[in-house]
Amino acid sequence: MARVCDYCGKGTVSGGSIARRGLPKKKGGVGLNITGRSKRKFKPNIQRVRALVDGQTRRVKVCTRCLKSGVIQKPVAQAQIVR
Repeated sequence: MARVCDYCGKGTVSGGSIARRGLPKKKGGVGLNITGRSKRKFKPNIQRVRALVDGQTRRVKVCTRCLKSGVIQKPVAQAQIVR
């Protein structure tokens, strides 16, 4: 199961983490030295929510940006329907 948004396609991105040592020159030091580089991953905030897809309620994986912007439509709960 991939960590990808079903609507915008946002997924995991790779990058690098840089470990530094020392005090910057503008703060009175002699400068920063890079002591190590390692790979890391930036993971999106993916939530599994119920959404209306083609008129039916389905569980989908959605990033929080799509949730907040209203890209998906949430179904009406059964307890709220009054007959």
